[in-house]
Amino acid sequence: MNQHSHKDYETVRIAVIRARWHADIVDQCVQAFEAELSALGDGRFSVDVFDVPGAYEIPLHAQTLAQTGRYAAILGAAFVVNGGIYRHEFVASAVIDGMMNVQLSTGVPVLSAVLTPHNYHDSTEHHRFFFEHFTVKGKEAANACVQILAARERVMA
Repeated sequence: MNQHSHKDYETVRIAVIRARWHADIVDQCVQAFEAELSALGDGRFSVDVFDVPGAYEIPLHAQTLAQTGRYAAILGAAFVVNGGIYRHEFVASAVIDGMMNVQLSTGVPVLSAVLTPHNYHDSTEHHRFFFEHFTVKGKEAANACVQILAARERVMA
């Protein structure tokens, strides 16, 4: 007879924060993340999706969500590209640093699907590439989420 603790049946809540710039591309990541978590978790995971205007707003929203104590992990998803006016590397770096600070200060894993390519041109070819690439990144983020939660569970056991 298999014995399971009550914890085996608890729903694990995951938050996703997605930037709305290039929403059609970013949404591929979120959809793939949800689908992969569903496949890996057999209904164990519940995903709440939160929208923010851009990538820069992700760290503060992640901190707010982490501080509620409701979420086992948080994923930030954004596509930070060179718009020709600002140095997109600075934005991406600030966002990633902010997300790292949130997870270190709260103890809640904050995963990143905040991607910034060297070059992005608003062309069919680039759009198609990143549309598909964000699907891959969503699956990878889901796998990383499951792995880090399992690793943390082993440490806490």
